[in-house]
Parts: sequence; structure tokens; C-alpha cells
Amino acid sequence: MARAGKRGLRRVMASTPVSVVIYLIVMFLIVETALKGAEAMGYNWQWYRIPQYFFEDGDAGIVLGEIPWGLVGTITLSTMAFALAVGIGLLVALLRLSDLIVGRAVARVFLEIVRNIPLLVLLYVFYYVFGPIFGMDRYVASVLCLAVFHGALMSEIFRGGIAAVALGQWEAAKSVGMSTAQIYRYIILPQSVRFMLPPMTSEVVNMIKSSAIVSVIAVVELTTVGRNIISDTYLSFEIWFTIAAVYMALTLIISSFASYLERRYAVTD
Repeated sequence: MARAGKRGLRRVMASTPVSVVIYLIVMFLIVETALKGAEAMGYNWQWYRIPQYFFEDGDAGIVLGEIPWGLVGTITLSTMAFALAVGIGLLVALLRLSDLIVGRAVARVFLEIVRNIPLLVLLYVFYYVFGPIFGMDRYVASVLCLAVFHGALMSEIFRGGIAAVALGQWEAAKSVGMSTAQIYRYIILPQSVRFMLPPMTSEVVNMIKSSAIVSVIAVVELTTVGRNIISDTYLSFEIWFTIAAVYMALTLIISSFASYLERRYAVTD
């Protein structure tokens, strides 16, 4: 009876309505704490000034404000970096799984270097060291830095997804005379997608959050726009709460889309 009661309690706590209620309670406590802290500081809230940074009523009609354009910059930067990171991650994973000793050594050294350097330091290396040497501007340096950093993390996702495919698939493919490249292309990688999808979604979200760090070298994206607005208006609390809400909305949309893809693969399989 006690075990059944515990299982029932766990099911209730894991249900969607209870999760939503807990989430709302936590968010309420965070906001309430922030409001009380600002009140103790004597802060003058000016939320009525925030809408103008989303939409402006100009001579040509309603136009996008600074925050939506910053969001576009974040999405563009993250998309380009993610595309490169996928290629880097897949290449490193294949090198680690190959029979080439040199390839495995190069992949291992690459992973150890990238994973043990903080992202901010890596960004400075790309911009202040590699930038002048290879003629890269701050935007290209930011994209390459994010791609290399997250490519190293994605390589482990690719390696785990490939390793999750049953060895019998390899043996069956080799028995019909398929080459290694054909096995990867037609057999292994398509089947490994369902294993890689959940962690890859997390990596997309991490990529978007990591893109905020490029604001330290003045690359135009959402966080940079927020800092610029604060420097002009001194609306620290309002702007940072708004920027955080925009990031959260974007990542929730991505997570919801990934959940849809997971359900679709589950039905197909």
C-alpha cells in the first residue's frame, strides 16, 4: 500500500497540471523577490516605455523596434554557428570512431583543448588572436568560436547516437557489400537520429544562450541590444526582464518543436 501510494504521488507530481502550477509558483516567487528588492532600492518602474522597443509608429507606419531586430541577429548568428557545429561535430565523431590512429589522436586533442577552455576565453582567442592573423571580423570570429565550441560537444552526441545502433546493422550491411561511407549514409546515421534528437535539442538551446556572450565584442544580437538600450535609458530591471522573457520564449518554441519531432519518430518506428 505504501509503495502504491508513493507511485501514485510521483505520477501526480509528474503530471502536466502540477508541473505548470509548480512552474508558476517558482516564477511568482522570483518576480516577487525582484520586485521587493527593487522597491527596497527605491527603483522607479517604467514598464510603459518597453513597448516602443518592440514596435515603433513611424512615418511609414508600424516598424520593428530594436529588440525584435536583436532577436533576428541572435537567430541568424545561432543558425550559422549551429550549421557549422553539426559539420564539425560529425567529422570529429567519425574520426574518433575510425581505424586511423592519427585521426583518433587529432580528434582527441581537439576535444581536450576545446572542452577545457572557457567559452569567453575561446572567444577572445578567436577575435584578438586568430582575427588579425586570418583577417576575420568580429562577426565571423563569433560564428567560428561558437561552432568550434559546440561542435566539440556535438561530437559526443553523434558518437553516442552512432554507437547506439545495433552492431548487427553493420554486419548485415557489410555482408551485402556496402562500403563504410554507404553504411553511414544509408544505415547508421538515419537510425541514429532518434537517439541524437533529445540531446541535440538541448544543444540548440545552449547555442542560443551561448550566443549572448558575443556581446562582449559588440556583435549585434539580443543581449547587445539590451545593453545598448540600458546605457541610453538606465532601465536595467525592465530591459533585462524583457530580454530574459524573449530568450525563454524562443527556447520554449524550439523545445516544443523538438518534442513534436520526437513523437513523430516514435510513431514512425
